Amino acid sequence: MKGLALLAVVAATFGAVETAKADSLKWTIRSDYPHIVSLEFYSQDYRRAWPGDGQVYIVDDYDVREYSLSCETGETICYGAWVRGDSNKYWGVGLNNSQRCNDCCYTCGYGDTDLRILN
Repeated sequence: MKGLALLAVVAATFGAVETAKADSLKWTIRSDYPHIVSLEFYSQDYRRAWPGDGQVYIVDDYDVREYSLSCETGETICYGAWVRGDSNKYWGVGLNNSQRCNDCCYTCGYGDTDLRILN
């Protein structure tokens, strides 16, 4: 019984363990590039990507597209896009999150992205 009382005191003193909160992040992207573009989103905090499972989003027109990602509050997510068949022409973090970027990442739970134009 003493052990349970001690656990209760420790829990009350330090608070409950905080769990990750599910949230979402909406990306708005348009490609003005004349060729087909592959697009993927990469978490910088977890080993995951959207759409995931080896798939990519295909952007093959000049329409504005929206991608709503389920993510954890505070999780940093970057976009990577590249010309289909030529990953040397890329935007954001490129294919497989392999490049560095300025201003291509957003934090989940802190508002949706501005329009990103790939050109």
